[in-house]
Amino acid sequence: MRFEKWQALGNDYVIVEAARLSRPLTPGRVRLLCDPHAGPGGDGVLELSPPDAPGFVARLRIFNPDGSEAELSGNGAREAILYLRRAGWTEATTFSIQTAAGEIRPTITGPTTCRVDMGRARLRSPAYPAGPPDGTGQVESGGVSWGFQHVSIGNPQCAIRLAVREELERLDLPAIGPAMERAPQFPQRTNVSFWTELAGDAIRARIWERGVGETMSSGTGACGAAVAHVLRGGDSPVTVVLDGGELEVEVGEDLHVDLSGWAEPVYRGELSAELVARLADTV
Repeated sequence: MRFEKWQALGNDYVIVEAARLSRPLTPGRVRLLCDPHAGPGGDGVLELSPPDAPGFVARLRIFNPDGSEAELSGNGAREAILYLRRAGWTEATTFSIQTAAGEIRPTITGPTTCRVDMGRARLRSPAYPAGPPDGTGQVESGGVSWGFQHVSIGNPQCAIRLAVREELERLDLPAIGPAMERAPQFPQRTNVSFWTELAGDAIRARIWERGVGETMSSGTGACGAAVAHVLRGGDSPVTVVLDGGELEVEVGEDLHVDLSGWAEPVYRGELSAELVARLADTV
């Protein structure tokens, strides 16, 4: 079974084409593929298949390393988009792909860069059903009540602003992130972006990703933090400085979001017969 490994700002995914799979992906098989010792390893798996509706180039499914399926990933989407172009699925510069979050429409801007129309962010969603119209709230973790901004941008985001960068850098995300991810007000769990303002139109963000943990970067996490920044009066576009690098997020007055950044291949390979057999035996 052939696959490719891609990364974007340190966020790495195993990319597989559904037609090449001997068995459908299951949570157990995803966990095995993401295992850095027993499999290729990665922050998730991207599965590409032909679309089931006209007007699309492909259907993209995104799996977290714990085996759960994510609605959307900004970094994963860029990796899949650039893979599709390189693998010959399309010659178009602008096209559409299907995701669990709905249609996303990328534009290729360079050999390793693209801009993705992420759609319109929402402040109310089923992921925060009791939330007020402005999406604000409080979440408890580590004995502290944290004020947050809920943003739905294909998946649920909980954006938490800190006034001082030093405080942001000192945060122990593994200690406080799990309780926030699984807080009762988020029935679908949530991603969490901790952010603070920098000079100019920039913010610094650290990400706790649902089903992953602390991660070097997250495209949708960057979008959630950027929307929260603009709601507080910040200018757009916003440069989001993450542990893995920078992303640019443009937020319109109607909260329409465009995400720009890069992704690149790491290697391509073929799974051994032994690992393919283990995958077949895994539920």
